[in-house]
Amino acid sequence: MGGRIVRRALSRRKVEDARAARQAQTTSAQRPGRLIPLTLQRSGRPILTTRSSAEALFAGNRVTLAGYEAQHFGWSVQGRVATITLNRPERKNPLTFESYAELRDLFRQLAYATDVKAVVLHGAGENFCSGGDVHDIIAPLIDLPMPELLMFTRMTGDLVKAMRHCPQPIIAAVDGVCAGAGAILAMASDMRYATARSKLAFLFTRVGLAGCDMGACAILPRIIGQGRAAELLYTGRSASGEEGHAWGFYNRICEPEALLADAQKLAADLASGPTFAHGITKTMLHQEWTMSIDEAIESEAQAQAICMATRDFGRAYDAFAGKTRPVFEGD
Repeated sequence: MGGRIVRRALSRRKVEDARAARQAQTTSAQRPGRLIPLTLQRSGRPILTTRSSAEALFAGNRVTLAGYEAQHFGWSVQGRVATITLNRPERKNPLTFESYAELRDLFRQLAYATDVKAVVLHGAGENFCSGGDVHDIIAPLIDLPMPELLMFTRMTGDLVKAMRHCPQPIIAAVDGVCAGAGAILAMASDMRYATARSKLAFLFTRVGLAGCDMGACAILPRIIGQGRAAELLYTGRSASGEEGHAWGFYNRICEPEALLADAQKLAADLASGPTFAHGITKTMLHQEWTMSIDEAIESEAQAQAICMATRDFGRAYDAFAGKTRPVFEGD
């Protein structure tokens, strides 16, 4: 009998000690500059940090881009939606060495942006993008030696990598000409809205180059199928907006005057959603290309478990229980 009383007393004391420890931890966490023990451990010891060190970590990995001043294209941020405007309409918005590099660097920075949750990419005027500028890019390339040529092709490929690795969904709003590298930009986006008058063309073979440019032979077949991709990449012919929509390249056909607004509305809807989960979805859509079914299922199990630990998941449940719409915050 006495043993039971002792065990109960010890058990009660453990509970009280644990409660006191939690209260002490909460109190110390509220005091600036105090060491806060984390749950992670290394070699059996708790890892300690401070508010100042946490702020330093965030400062090095968080940027705001609303005030970014683009040099070679238009850039604006409204309501956590960024709009990139290829703005040389008199030439059908071609790309230059400089715009390639700046776009690459900007999409890399978007991985750290806290104020941008979705991106719209479009062209000024009545065209999306005519590809690399004939005079500013193609003419100089003819005289470059192999090391410099490889430097250029790797730079353009890095732009596609940056687009695929940034966590924000990218919506391309395609009107008119969408050719060469312009077609690649649309292809590398996550979703594509277009007009019936849009003209999609992977023109590389028309200028004596291979159709395998900037990931086209890897990405395009996954969007429209191997046979259709082969046709466009071999022939370089243009596909109409309706054809691109029927093949699955475009998600939606819009009226020209409504195209940008429709794309921005989709982006705004995504930006107000569970943006952390959107980033995970984009990552898995990209990574699972090279996985077996078993590997993909396991990776998705881990990814979904991570999302279940977010506050947004709890907000969704609370909203469902309360019969209201969830308000997501992306954490």
